[in-house]
Amino acid sequence: MRGVVMHAAGDVRVEDLPMPTVTEPTDAVIRLAATCVCGSDLWPYRGADEIRRPRPMGHEYVGIVEAVGSDVMTVKPGDFVVGSFIASDNTCEICRSGYQSGCVHRVGMSGAQAEYLRVPLADGTLVATPGQPEAELVPSLLAASDVLGTGWFAAAAAQAGPGKTVAVVGDGAVGLLGVLAAREMGAERIIAFSRHADRQALAREFGATDIVTERGDDGAAVVKEMTHGLGAHSVIEAVGTQEAMLQAINSTRAGGHVGFVGVSHDVEIPGRLLFGSHVALHGGPAPVRRYLPELIDLIRQRRIDPGKVFDLALPLEDAAEAYRAMDERRAIKALLQV
Repeated sequence: MRGVVMHAAGDVRVEDLPMPTVTEPTDAVIRLAATCVCGSDLWPYRGADEIRRPRPMGHEYVGIVEAVGSDVMTVKPGDFVVGSFIASDNTCEICRSGYQSGCVHRVGMSGAQAEYLRVPLADGTLVATPGQPEAELVPSLLAASDVLGTGWFAAAAAQAGPGKTVAVVGDGAVGLLGVLAAREMGAERIIAFSRHADRQALAREFGATDIVTERGDDGAAVVKEMTHGLGAHSVIEAVGTQEAMLQAINSTRAGGHVGFVGVSHDVEIPGRLLFGSHVALHGGPAPVRRYLPELIDLIRQRRIDPGKVFDLALPLEDAAEAYRAMDERRAIKALLQV
């Protein structure tokens, strides 16, 4: 089969790879319908994460089940399924508490930018759609595999809800879908930080009521000014840098909540700042599996259209261009057609 491999920073190739097979009784093998490039894939692409050996890329996927192991009971060949970037058994005590990304048997997914994918712990990881989805819904279902589920978790962790003011740090796909999630959760006011006209427009389409172009302390000061000196009730941090985390904390009112889902890179939180802020922090790798049934239903009902974050679609063979486009901010998120 064909699949995407990163050999070094900036070096992405589409190569012939071994066809995955069922190796454990809990496995499934799926034929990908679509996959995509994630913002977190750009960290190694830019050299921020070391690549010691060629790395099969991709952790977002939807497709049709080709084969299952003898212990798999909830999906079968022919089912169209949505999975998560972390495989989980969905039965352990941590999973049952709603944190499947912390499953005691969790497996990080990789190699999904390919024609086929082996999914371990298939019963706990894959969710089948009722019948085959219409082609126009596939991008939105793909978004549910990571960026929608992650944005949803960020909004929930920040306790977005009716009557709340929500601020969103980060205008990538996760941040934009955090805006959408906050809207669906009933937020009264949603402030999106963005300096890019195309992302600002999509943020407004997803439910942002205000756009702030300032960053860092200046951005936090604008939010405080907009909220009578108090700050937002709920803030989503969807970047993972030191500046973004401090911007999020400083934009939050006393007693407010920060939901952080940006993959952390050298983030250090000063203890005195946190102690004096009365701000609650909650986040980490999103338990996407918790939300998949609800998100799939919302997409099928056409209540939400998260697939709009894909503003570039290319064949799998053109994966290198997809990475370049996202790295150069010519695309918000690139979908790879399989």
